[in-house]
Amino acid sequence: MKDALTDTSHLTEDAAKFASSIAFSDIPEDTLHIAKRCMIDGLGVMLAGTEQEAMEVADRYLTTTGAKPVARLVGNQTLKASPQQAAFWNGLAGHVMDWDDTQVAEGPNRPYGLLTHPTVPPLSAVLALAEVSEGVSGKEFLTSFVAGVEVESKIAEAINPDHYNLGFHTSGTIGTFGSAAAAARLLGLDLGQTAQALGGAASMAAGIRANFGTMGKPMHVARSSENGVTSALLVSEGFTFNAAALDGKWGYLSVAGRGGEPELVQGRFGNPFSLSEPGVSIKPYPCGVLTHPSMDTMKALMVEHNLRPEDIEKVTLFASNNILHPIRFRVAKTELEGKFCMAFLLSSIILTGRAGKAEFTDAFVQSPDCQAMQLRVETQYDPDIAAMGHDKILSRIEVVTKSGQVLKKFSDDRYRGGPNNPLSDAEVEQKFMDCVAGILPNERARQVLDMIWSLEDVESAASILDCVNG
Repeated sequence: MKDALTDTSHLTEDAAKFASSIAFSDIPEDTLHIAKRCMIDGLGVMLAGTEQEAMEVADRYLTTTGAKPVARLVGNQTLKASPQQAAFWNGLAGHVMDWDDTQVAEGPNRPYGLLTHPTVPPLSAVLALAEVSEGVSGKEFLTSFVAGVEVESKIAEAINPDHYNLGFHTSGTIGTFGSAAAAARLLGLDLGQTAQALGGAASMAAGIRANFGTMGKPMHVARSSENGVTSALLVSEGFTFNAAALDGKWGYLSVAGRGGEPELVQGRFGNPFSLSEPGVSIKPYPCGVLTHPSMDTMKALMVEHNLRPEDIEKVTLFASNNILHPIRFRVAKTELEGKFCMAFLLSSIILTGRAGKAEFTDAFVQSPDCQAMQLRVETQYDPDIAAMGHDKILSRIEVVTKSGQVLKKFSDDRYRGGPNNPLSDAEVEQKFMDCVAGILPNERARQVLDMIWSLEDVESAASILDCVNG
């Protein structure tokens, strides 16, 4: 194994060394705190996601596959599955509402200045394996999660931005490396085994943006969670993979990304941790971060001018193609389409002043008021905004009222939830409470929050699921 690691690979070896050797004491206090915030957020959106239609399909799918029922599923009190399938369920639930956090890019020319959804794949993996691995303490759970997020984030930073621009869904592809690293760390795999687990992840990392707006998009994250666990478990049983599969010959960076810049991150795993620098964005809305500044701008206009829905004659959003191309549905007919429809997203703010769990439903999207309001909202390409850079999530909104007023407002580059304008701990907790409303009693929800804030003192990480599932 030593020869294989020192032959052609650098990035794979760096990642494997880091994931296999990191100790709890290596994680700075600020990184631990952010990791706990991400766990709270990740668990919350998983529980909220269990109410979505895709999870009913997943329940039927897992019920009929006949795997050994050993691992509990987040938010499902009646079904057990294999660790791999539990990771699939957790990953699907965590991304089905598109409400999970986002990694902020360090390098230039990254789309929107963002890279991947870092939390759900490694969190799904460690939740699934904590059920079947004996003696996993809260410290081990936290350490494995942080290891997975760090490996995922650094690989996402290294790969050529063409990976996403040409159609790969990074959370499905690069997320596989995060779940594999987290699973390898939790299973106690050594350096060589961890490198091979990353090699297996490279062969299973997939997901294309053509499936955005369907159940296929969250399925990418479900598979990234499942495949990372599968790769680590296979290696633990003696299965072999290429230990130089990231930037070695025919490695993932060259095959799926037209190359990349591994030198940007080599020697920098945990130095600093990406959770702390450049940081993560915890989403206030269950849709893509690139839409959030526009939604906040619409809300500000409504409040500043005391507007009511019936006052609105027309709304035009001016933006660059970095927003307009992926947000591609003119009028949303379903909740899934609504995540990629600016007319719906702004209509939700106009009609209710919110865009949360209650609004992201087929019933609300298809309501007569919502369908009518969407027809009043248009988008328009703005070359001046485009000239400000593809990595900027900028827009301006122009509202024409029925009385003839023309109201204009430019979005704030410091989008809410991002590292430069983060949600407070109290706001993160409130988002969790909103996510679990109707799912967990308030007292039990509070117990989950308290447990995660003090996770290093928890004797058995499986007690998280005891509390979550009741």
